[in-house]
Amino acid sequence: MKRIFVWGDPKLYQNYKEALEFSGALPVFSKIPEENALDCDGLLLPGGGDLDPERYGEKNLGESKGIEPDRDIAELALISLFSKAGKPILGICRGCQVLNAAFGGTLVQHLPTAQSHRHDEKTGDQVHLVKAGEKSFLFPLHGACFPVNSAHHQAVKKLAPGFHSAAFAEDGTIEAIADPKRKIYGVQWHPERMSFHHKRDDTVDGKKIFEFFLGLC
Repeated sequence: MKRIFVWGDPKLYQNYKEALEFSGALPVFSKIPEENALDCDGLLLPGGGDLDPERYGEKNLGESKGIEPDRDIAELALISLFSKAGKPILGICRGCQVLNAAFGGTLVQHLPTAQSHRHDEKTGDQVHLVKAGEKSFLFPLHGACFPVNSAHHQAVKKLAPGFHSAAFAEDGTIEAIADPKRKIYGVQWHPERMSFHHKRDDTVDGKKIFEFFLGLC
């Protein structure tokens, strides 16, 4: 069974825990990564609050919320650890953004079109289309154009060296990034809320992302 490391308390990331378990993996949660992280086969970076803009060389313009300094430090260290070990990494929403910043990219602190992307307290996640080229890792999973859920207000701005854009929203927002040589991938949507008992009729099946990731581990 593949073991996947996730920084944090499993009680706060129940959807991720269940998605990994239903996919046939063993999630390993810890806030002390130096103890057992590299015993795992891959690293998952879940969603959450915003990355501190200082991590990508910018001042906080007042748009970045929910910053967790300890988490920023830990996840950036884990990315370095796993990438140097040649082990696969999957970033989801915030995780996609942290991956981009970790390798020298920057973020849009608040999308001009955030209303089309961010979670709504009354109606929940937004749903919109994304487009992927034939060379994207997503094309064999979901095709060229497909609907996903959405709950973010930030996104990749300058792409990190070594990465390419793997999908775009209709407004041009980068929705997925990939560095196949290093087996590092990120998506802006939430496949853990589109799969198994969270599967939706208005989006594609999120379990394919987890199956793809575990196939690399």
